[in-house]
Amino acid sequence: MALRPVTRRSVADEVFDQVLDDVLDGELAVGEPLPSERRLAEVLGISRPAVREALQRVAQTGLVEVRHGGATTVRDFRRAAGLDLLPRLLVRGGRLDASIARSVIEARAEVGPGIAALAAERGGPALATQLDRVIDDLAAADDAVRWQELALDYWDLLVDGADSLVFRLMFNSLRTAYEPALPALAAVLAAEVGQVEPYRMLAAAVRTGDAATARAAAARVLTPTAEALLAAFDAMGEDQ
Repeated sequence: MALRPVTRRSVADEVFDQVLDDVLDGELAVGEPLPSERRLAEVLGISRPAVREALQRVAQTGLVEVRHGGATTVRDFRRAAGLDLLPRLLVRGGRLDASIARSVIEARAEVGPGIAALAAERGGPALATQLDRVIDDLAAADDAVRWQELALDYWDLLVDGADSLVFRLMFNSLRTAYEPALPALAAVLAAEVGQVEPYRMLAAAVRTGDAATARAAAARVLTPTAEALLAAFDAMGEDQ
């Protein structure tokens, strides 16, 4: 029996979530000052240190500006926040936000070929061998969710091969945002299962150090997913 530590949410966690949700939902407008620490503590029935901790965490996300001796004001998260906000934006109120999901897929399709080209230049045969192992698992997969999980593992290896910290951090944020939605998207992606040839072509390009072919092969890998998901997101938008 594998036991894991039990995680208890702190009061500061609860306040952090409330403030963050209010900012993202527009309940707190850009430029609007938050109530004072004292007022928040009174309204929420908690201590001022807990309020202070929560507000400091919100400030770290870029959603509010804390001025010493002055008011804490709401910032425009579209201009101030980072990619770490994506997972919370993607699923709002238990529902997938189609516009955010679309932007995740578009970013993946645009950035992926560049990652693949760098991986071909820097990864070499050792990386290609690792990719081949994942391809074997892909060939044996018959479930759309499992297929996409393996595809993410494949790209995880390519990002390592590209040896770019910026691409790594971008990938981490995109994967964190994308993975929770996989079960809901399985039906849309079912047609991809078993289509391993583009993955093999990309691995072969990495093995030979052919950046141009790796870039083209990456586009072939990503395009079917992007087209299927973008069509689904457009349909979701029409239904809303």
